[in-house]
Amino acid sequence: MPDIRILTEAELREFVSLDLQTIAAVEDAFAALATKPVAMPPIMRLDIPEHRGEVDVKTAYVPGLSGFAIKVSPGFFDNPKLGLPSVNGLMMLLSSTTGLVEALFLDNGYLTDVRTAAAGAVAAKHLARPDADTAAILGAGVQARLQLKALTLVRPIREARIWARDPAKAQAAARELAQELGIAVTASADARSAVAGAGVIVTTTPSETPILSADWLEPGQHVTAMGSDAEHKNETRPPSDRARRPLCRRQPEADPPARGTAPCHRRRPVFAGHALYRTRRHRRRQGARASVGGGDHHRRSHRHRRPGHGDRHARPFPRALGRPGHPFHNLTGKAAR
Repeated sequence: MPDIRILTEAELREFVSLDLQTIAAVEDAFAALATKPVAMPPIMRLDIPEHRGEVDVKTAYVPGLSGFAIKVSPGFFDNPKLGLPSVNGLMMLLSSTTGLVEALFLDNGYLTDVRTAAAGAVAAKHLARPDADTAAILGAGVQARLQLKALTLVRPIREARIWARDPAKAQAAARELAQELGIAVTASADARSAVAGAGVIVTTTPSETPILSADWLEPGQHVTAMGSDAEHKNETRPPSDRARRPLCRRQPEADPPARGTAPCHRRRPVFAGHALYRTRRHRRRQGARASVGGGDHHRRSHRHRRPGHGDRHARPFPRALGRPGHPFHNLTGKAAR
């Protein structure tokens, strides 16, 4: 039997960091999901509600790779009250040829944190305005910090606002991020004022009640709803009937934008809701064009269904990404490399 290599969090931090190379790797993974016969079963989740806990088990196989990983990712959101991190976990690397275990990564959730932040950066890279220089981060935990750091790698962020239910945590995060990133970072008293005028908005909480209302949004803003990774979580409130309208319109570039809207950046939608991983039928039904910023729960219902099986409308939306002229076309092909 071959030896199994065991790497601790400290060792993994020496090899893996949140940088452009990591963002490119996550970007390539999205492209593979859209263009290759990736095997990715639904997430298995165990809920432990009396302790606000959940355990996710995730895996996928990309044809052509020599190995595949299985991740066990617990999230216990009362842990900070005990002086413990909310997220931890580990990963196993197995051979795609023999199924033998090759390595064990005792990362305590570090790799998950970096991957999630990189996914947010990929969304902003392709969907946010190129000149977006102000960010609003809703949340003040580890992922809030990483999301802002990742965002500065793909957009010219000069100012950021942090909002959290606990004002003290928002102020502490703002001080630390301003010092680390060398940009102006302030704590906002309320979420609505934080998002006003921001080019990119990121939600990073496990909230079960909305913390961001679509009625607050302005034309041209990009939203990455990162924290809503399970059915019972809900960070965003949809627009009211009177406010339900596209935030950007597809139109010839020579035509002026319709009143109350902004032209889409490169004919792409700029409000990051949840359409990227929904079915085509659902995408046609919704009123405003949208895109996704990273949560896993929107993929869960459809990603295990193979194209050509069952209802033709149930084909996962990412399958269309490689089609020339599609608004998400540059997530694949040469533009993604």
